[in-house]
Amino acid sequence: MLRVLLQACVCLCLLAGTAFAQDSVGVPMNPKRPLTPEEVQQRKAADEAYQAAIKKIPDKKTSADPWGNIRPAAPASKNKPQQ
Repeated sequence: MLRVLLQACVCLCLLAGTAFAQDSVGVPMNPKRPLTPEEVQQRKAADEAYQAAIKKIPDKKTSADPWGNIRPAAPASKNKPQQ
C-alpha cells in the first residue's frame, strides 16, 4: 500500500513540476514597452506592403462541381400555377 502511495506522489510531483516550469515567475515573456519611431515606421511599411500584396491577389474563381451533372434537378414547386 505504501508503495502505491509513493508511486502516486512521484507521478503527481512530476506532473506538477512540468506545470510549474511553464509559469516563468519573475521573467516577463511579453514586456510592455513603447515602440521606437523606427519600429513604428517598419510596422507601417510592412502593413502597406501587406495591403498592396493582398490587392494583387486575383478574386477566387467559383469551384468546379464534379457532381453537378449527376445530381437531379431541383423539384418543381407544387404551389406554382401551370400556364
